[in-house]
Amino acid sequence: MIFEQEFLVLNQKPRGFHIITSQILGVIPQIESIKVGMLQVFIQHTSASLSINENADPTVRQDFEMFFNKTVKERDPNYLHDYEGDDDMPAHLKSALLGSSVTIPIRNGKLALGTWQGIYFCEHRDAGGKRSFVITVWGKGF
Repeated sequence: MIFEQEFLVLNQKPRGFHIITSQILGVIPQIESIKVGMLQVFIQHTSASLSINENADPTVRQDFEMFFNKTVKERDPNYLHDYEGDDDMPAHLKSALLGSSVTIPIRNGKLALGTWQGIYFCEHRDAGGKRSFVITVWGKGF
């Protein structure tokens, strides 16, 4: 059994949906030694999230941002939690909808993502700052 855990810190990114598959693979090359296993990516924040979705057409990520902004009202005066800014509570709600982790099978040393799938880092704040991730892999080696 192989078990590895690494950490990734991304510098502040603009609000929106960003593909981070290559950054994840860059910090956990041990995936190449796993025949059958799992990768888990966990974000250590409550105002950003993770998802798996379309990795080819950037308009999909723009549409995600548009949809979430329509679905979760921004700067609603009824929000009580606003200590960190008026974009903070909507960011928490968006994060709760998408989630804080993704789990992907590993097969023959590669992520078993579909042809058009990538790992999204979803930044829901206007200025979220640096974001930290825990990346864990486990499985059976070759």
